[in-house]
Amino acid sequence: MVCEYGEDDDDLIVVHDALGFGECHLALAIPTSGIFENISSVSELAAMKHWSPERPLRIVTGYTHLGKKFVDKIGLKHVRLLTADGALEAAPAMGTADAILDLVSSGTTLRENSLKEIEGGTVLQSQGVLVASKRSLLLRETALDKTHEILERLEAHLRAKNQFTVTANMRGNSKDEVAERILLNTEFHGLQGPTICPVFSKMNGSVLENYYAIIICVTKHRLYDAVKQLRKIGGSGVLVSPLTYIFDEEPPRWRMLLDKLNQ
Repeated sequence: MVCEYGEDDDDLIVVHDALGFGECHLALAIPTSGIFENISSVSELAAMKHWSPERPLRIVTGYTHLGKKFVDKIGLKHVRLLTADGALEAAPAMGTADAILDLVSSGTTLRENSLKEIEGGTVLQSQGVLVASKRSLLLRETALDKTHEILERLEAHLRAKNQFTVTANMRGNSKDEVAERILLNTEFHGLQGPTICPVFSKMNGSVLENYYAIIICVTKHRLYDAVKQLRKIGGSGVLVSPLTYIFDEEPPRWRMLLDKLNQ
């Protein structure tokens, strides 16, 4: 949508270009049968003798701006771009179009309508993005500060995706001894290194410091490996919690935004 409607809009500014949801791609699709049965690439589609000024290749799409640029780029001749309301996938079967140019995610809808993608037919890859008005960011009070906070939260949340905090108790004579055991005998050292804190217990009226709590950050697919390795070197009472945010250094995208705004 940004490329279709905002490409020449000087006021439109992309704040974050990869939010990690809504993944899909804009692609050309043709019927699986009839005159297209043996067509598997854009070059083969362009070489077909069926298209002429009097009988152009009819492509129905909701993205005429991107469609025209794509057709020109790949050198398709005798093309007419059409628009339609509703499900575009039905247009070829109804005889109102020869092909479609539409968003594809899983491809299920294409298969259900006997359509197929072809080699070289992908226009662009897409996912959710955060956009803003350049004018508003510069002129509206607090708009830039709020955008900074939103960007920080988004970056921190994306950084924490599929990350878990693992906490385990481990007996040891000192923090150094426990740290050495973890660093030399496991693959899991946290973001910069393991956090090691004393655990205080009371025995016979005395406060003892026999155990240390180890805190590390682990990705989801290595979670059980981390638990096993910690147990192997004496870890017990292992607690696992999903992470919501990881706030690191200031996001590079914030500096990029300020550069775009000449700030």
